[in-house]
Amino acid sequence: MRARGVLVLAGVLAVVLAAGVVSAYRLSRRSPGSPEQVSRDYFAAWRNGSLTSMAELVADPPDDFAEQHRALSQGLLVYSIRLAPAPLVRPSTDPDRARQEFTVTRNLGSRVTWTYRSTLELGLVKGRWRVLWSPATLHPALTGPATWKLTETETAPVTFADRSGRALPDAGLLQPYIAALSESFGNTGADTMGWAVEVTTGGRPPQRLAVLGADPAERIKTTLDRRIQAAAEETISDGTAALVAVRPSTGEVLAVADRLGGRNAFLGSYPPGSSFKVVTAAALLSDGMSAGSGVGCPASVVTAQRTIRNSDDLSLGDTALRDAFAHSCNTTFAQLTVDRLGAGKLADAAKSFGFGGPITPGIAAVRGGFPEPDGGAELAEAAIGQGRVQASPLVMAMVAAAAADGRWRPPRLVDAKLIREDRQPSRRVPAAGALRDMMRAAVTDGTAKGAGLPEGTAGKTGTAEVGDGGEPHAWFIGFRGDVAFAVLVASGGSGGRTAAPLAARFLRALDQ
Repeated sequence: MRARGVLVLAGVLAVVLAAGVVSAYRLSRRSPGSPEQVSRDYFAAWRNGSLTSMAELVADPPDDFAEQHRALSQGLLVYSIRLAPAPLVRPSTDPDRARQEFTVTRNLGSRVTWTYRSTLELGLVKGRWRVLWSPATLHPALTGPATWKLTETETAPVTFADRSGRALPDAGLLQPYIAALSESFGNTGADTMGWAVEVTTGGRPPQRLAVLGADPAERIKTTLDRRIQAAAEETISDGTAALVAVRPSTGEVLAVADRLGGRNAFLGSYPPGSSFKVVTAAALLSDGMSAGSGVGCPASVVTAQRTIRNSDDLSLGDTALRDAFAHSCNTTFAQLTVDRLGAGKLADAAKSFGFGGPITPGIAAVRGGFPEPDGGAELAEAAIGQGRVQASPLVMAMVAAAAADGRWRPPRLVDAKLIREDRQPSRRVPAAGALRDMMRAAVTDGTAKGAGLPEGTAGKTGTAEVGDGGEPHAWFIGFRGDVAFAVLVASGGSGGRTAAPLAARFLRALDQ
């Protein structure tokens, strides 16, 4: 009987212990863990080639998660990979997010080595830390599924330097733009064999990301400034955003920090929203108005059978054009454009700021889009940068530069003599002096007042609605001294609350 009792007691203890193990396991499954552990597990799975384990650590992985990784490995004949993560960073402003830069080195089938940097984004999702994966995690130039190809080339790779002659880094946010410069200026006539890494995505032509294995060739100076580039990259350290900085007096591109993916700081088309009011204000000033002209700013207005509303139901009543601009009164600019300007005068102003003409900085770039408005309703939308008006961060940086200098100048990344395409001529911008005063008022008294922008900054916020009803794009364009810039945060919400503080961070970094 005693032996039987011992057996029963042992059985009960086994059940209790098993229940404890299951309970502990369930608790661990509910535990949020840490971003450091998730990162270690993700990179370990990646090194081992376990795509299933990687996907289990991703929040809402796409159905083709494994296929996107295999497409790269198979297309480039990858036979080994090394991953070198940098220290993980947790922003103090958002404790539920973390990011980790990492270096990828792949040995490819042609016995060449390809190294570049990317970023692992992590976030607290439903109480657990997970990888916030996107195609840009695989490579910063990607925005979707891609086809990869390794092709032999006889072109020796050109190297690129900053404006002072120092070599530009092979990795980081500039890498896709340096690769594009290589594609534009890589044919030096040298008879050196190499291998080109090419990717095709989104129905676009193949994009050359790197040329490997060839002997060094010519070094070409760019217009980029490494100090300003560093400040831009420090500013755009996470999120889906871009910053382009240019020199108003020359049109030189000083910095490009692009986390939009796919070189969209140059190739993307976005509604500029109220940042386009710089163009509309120039048209009104050219038409005889002054910054002090009396205007109305009701909370809403019906013009050309289109209802236009101000953000947050702003109403200034009777005010001056300067204040309507500073506080970004949609109703003022839409009604004045329909009642006073008309489509022709607004189109002429847009053209003076470079819209509609080719943009040829030395690599591919989209032109600013200002289609002729079809009726008064479209004209009202165009006046506030909505409807069919489209622009890239590069285009809007040049708008800010034109206001600063009084002339719109074609942007360029290299010496103008190297750019073979037809380039737009420089153009005088109407009423630039009054326009600059109004842009300063937007910073000192208007929508950018609380952003912490340093003294001497002028600019304009923009909150651009998108057609699918998603979060608006946040813009801030401006200038200080001989540096003009555009900041875009895709789906970032308010320009004054999101983009303008980033501009302030950028300008403060330049002062250090």
